[in-house]
Amino acid sequence: MAWLGHFNYWVVVILMMIGFYAVIARGNMVKKIMGLNLFQTSVFIMFISAGKIIGGSTPVLREGITVYSNPLPHVLILTAIVVGVATTAVGLALAVRILEAYGTIEEDELVDPPDQPADESHPGMPAGKGDTAA
Repeated sequence: MAWLGHFNYWVVVILMMIGFYAVIARGNMVKKIMGLNLFQTSVFIMFISAGKIIGGSTPVLREGITVYSNPLPHVLILTAIVVGVATTAVGLALAVRILEAYGTIEEDELVDPPDQPADESHPGMPAGKGDTAA
């Protein structure tokens, strides 16, 4: 049962591969964003696991304590979580905007759209999708 000592790292690898698969194999933008979040979470777990020393204490000078855990990875991950939430919000907002503009968030349909008549005022944009002056 030596693998149980590295349980956190096995979880990291499994979550990372699931997230990577979701980004590569899925065409839906929301599913891709969820895959990126899963991948990002696995990186957070990896950094936090690497920063913890078994038997280590908080880095406060006390008598009899000689082994300390490094708090820096935990602090950096807190910052990364905030940045990750903001990035996810921007990604989802972009997905909503793309859905409003093109009617789909499927990558295949955006890359190779079905034949539609072109809008005269906005070249390359399907009819009814451009801004009209009122």
